[in-house]
Amino acid sequence: MSRNVLPPPQAWQADSVRRDGLARSASTTIAIAWLVAGTCLAMGASAQPRVSGLSYDAQTRGPVPIPPSERGLQTVVATPWFKASEEGRVLEGAIFDRSGNLLFCDVTGRRVLRLTPDKQLSVVATLDALSPGGLALHKDGRLFIAALDLALGKGSIVAVRLDGTGMQTILAPEAGYMPNDLVFDARGGFYFTDFKGNANEPWGGVYYAAPDLATIKPVLPNLAMANGVALSPDGKQLWATEFGRNLLHRIDLADATTIAPIGSAIAYHFTGPAPDSMRADADGNVYVAIYGQGRVLAFNRNGIPIGQVLLPGREQGHNLQSTSLAIRPDSNDLYMVTSDGQGGQGATVFHATAFARGLPPAAAR
Repeated sequence: MSRNVLPPPQAWQADSVRRDGLARSASTTIAIAWLVAGTCLAMGASAQPRVSGLSYDAQTRGPVPIPPSERGLQTVVATPWFKASEEGRVLEGAIFDRSGNLLFCDVTGRRVLRLTPDKQLSVVATLDALSPGGLALHKDGRLFIAALDLALGKGSIVAVRLDGTGMQTILAPEAGYMPNDLVFDARGGFYFTDFKGNANEPWGGVYYAAPDLATIKPVLPNLAMANGVALSPDGKQLWATEFGRNLLHRIDLADATTIAPIGSAIAYHFTGPAPDSMRADADGNVYVAIYGQGRVLAFNRNGIPIGQVLLPGREQGHNLQSTSLAIRPDSNDLYMVTSDGQGGQGATVFHATAFARGLPPAAAR
């Protein structure tokens, strides 16, 4: 039978001495490590230049610095292409017609303008009481115009032939919407943004008008000042910008007015002022004009930023009212419209190149 045998007292004393020695050794090692670490930190701190306060540098100087997360994007600077006015008129709603003319709105003058490829400017239509902001071509060739009266909080959509005749009200102010922008689908219906609400009261949205104009249904309600709207090349993905909350929405459509399961997402949150009109290219990229920053941000079909176009003079506060853009369907020529406001450089159309060619009007695809 086995028995537990206690070690002699001398063995206990030896073990105790060893344990005490190990503990003292460990404590000494930790103390030395802290001492070394503190010395290194002190040396590193003394090697850094002492800064008495914040100071501007090349990336933070000016009214609209590029946010840090966007400084590494592929970046190009646009070139002036056409001076639309020596006055700081607000321009908007750029699109191309089927003849290659650039159509855009003179919001200040309540006019729609036509700029030919050889840079001849003319007036397509003049509105009496509302300021035009968004343009789209119907499959029958008529130009649909979204127009606003911000002071009265009302708006309308009218249609006119490209020779300026036959103006017709499509959506009357009494309907209660504030249409800001619009885009047709291949069926002949159109999506439009309702520019109502604000960041605390998001009661605007994106709506769909059926081809026969008999019904209007909400697609993306509860937005704060819904602004730009675009469709992917296949018409299955809808994009919208929310001006009042700086958001880019990406919607997968099950049909014209139904969001597909898990098909709604906020793809991007902008910094500073403020996402305005947008256009898609043939690769499914979308380009968002940033009002108040003098630039355009480009996103791939998943809403990931992949590039940006800067307008000259933005670092000094010029050409910041960049509202809209258009990409020529037969090329990747990108045209942006902007105003310098009271800055003295008037209203200008700028040119750069996009990742891919522009989309033709929806009914022609």
